[in-house]
Amino acid sequence: MQNNKLEKAATTNPGKDGKSLRQVPQPEALSLIPEVMARRYNIIPLSLSGNVLQVAMANPTDIFAIEALVAHTQKIIKPVAATREAVRDSIDFNYKAYGEIEHQISRIAITNDTVENKVFVNADAPLAQALYLIIEEAAKAHASDIHIDPEENRLRVRYRIDGTLHDMMSLPLKVHRALISRIKILAELNIADSFRPQDGQFSYESDGRKLDIRVATAPTIYGEMSVMRLLDKTAASRGLADLGMLPESLGKYENMLKNPYGMILISGPTGAGKTTTLYASINSLDTEGGHVITIEDPAEYRFKDVNQIQVNNQVGITFASGLRSILRLDPDVILVGEIRDAETANIATQSALTGHLVLSSIHANDSAGAILRLTDLGVEPFLMTSSIIGIVAQRMARRVCPECACLIEAPTVEAITYEKVMGYPKTRFNYGAGCAACSFTGYRGRIGLFEILLVSDGIRTLIASRAAKNEIRDLALKEGMVPMIKDGMLKVDAGITTPFEVLRATFTQN
Repeated sequence: MQNNKLEKAATTNPGKDGKSLRQVPQPEALSLIPEVMARRYNIIPLSLSGNVLQVAMANPTDIFAIEALVAHTQKIIKPVAATREAVRDSIDFNYKAYGEIEHQISRIAITNDTVENKVFVNADAPLAQALYLIIEEAAKAHASDIHIDPEENRLRVRYRIDGTLHDMMSLPLKVHRALISRIKILAELNIADSFRPQDGQFSYESDGRKLDIRVATAPTIYGEMSVMRLLDKTAASRGLADLGMLPESLGKYENMLKNPYGMILISGPTGAGKTTTLYASINSLDTEGGHVITIEDPAEYRFKDVNQIQVNNQVGITFASGLRSILRLDPDVILVGEIRDAETANIATQSALTGHLVLSSIHANDSAGAILRLTDLGVEPFLMTSSIIGIVAQRMARRVCPECACLIEAPTVEAITYEKVMGYPKTRFNYGAGCAACSFTGYRGRIGLFEILLVSDGIRTLIASRAAKNEIRDLALKEGMVPMIKDGMLKVDAGITTPFEVLRATFTQN
């Protein structure tokens, strides 16, 4: 049932004190010590040789821990020193709960009237416990989404980690309807309706982290699928410095936010991190001395001293109608989750012209493309020249895992691209070798790649004359704009990401 990755070794590079876990934990060794004991004493069993059990310990001189292990295993304990972080990461990786998920699933006896009788409403029921374990494992892996997809002969469970989907386990199809029903119960959805898409949410606490879980379900040819998005509430406190902007770009953007009125647009495709940038922008503003109102779909995080309105089409609250009502509420700063239609685009532009600072996202490939997108939505060029302060285009690239990073000779195409962008050759870059901390992907976490276009007088002239996108972009580059691909390669130079990631992230940029 487990993914092949979960059967691999748990290894980490040396920690701050140079001690590390380099040995493959043997399954027979792991089976001797339960997870609760491993966490209590911060140890990880490595190998069993005869009557000797080798364990890695953060504190190998802890006599009480060793005595407890001897009493539990009836083995001779051979301690090996390792960093606390390395041991903790190895515990997280090796004591996956998939075995317990299997056990809980095996306890379920599915009958035709199972769902109708609501056997799984009880939080202590095996299926409910299995669902909680699936969520718990996703939280440990820092996944952003859990996908539960029915197929012809299995129920596939996938986690999206750092923007990439990973197959994690397969469950028997017999639990499909019951598992979806349990998710719907938690999210307060209609379990009797399996023919229409539904969405809702519920909260969950994992290892001290409070998660809001947004649920969406939809019918497929094999039955209902469900996607659960895990929203970490601590992400709402992220600042601009945490986004990964280079110092010069960060200074530019902070100066843009100091304008008392005008419009700042964040452009990029879905999943490019636009909302994260908007939220970090809000955190950088004075929310006590100014009145900040947002209109979002949905309002993913909650902010102190900020009034947030959520789009609700059923009662007539759209981006356009919500934005129109916000203007009567004496705002200083308005955040529009997304400009999707002509009405919203025109109201947002008018708001920026009447003394408000408007922040919004828009779908466009690059910064200059956002201007053409507004034109397509019917905003007059003369209004844009007076309202737009600047545009930020962005993408997300995976960070090289710091635990297993090492200098490696790059493939030819990556080295050639780097030289073309940066103007000088370099052939060795930081790559992740793969370890337990990054689930053997070589990447851990993500960083933004940015392109910041300041609307100067010259660019205003081009906008007013309905110039082509390439003309606007060329002038912006002459005036000092750093293109997104170069921003990425500068981060490659700093060892943060790889040329492959930059090329992958910026491939669609025109």
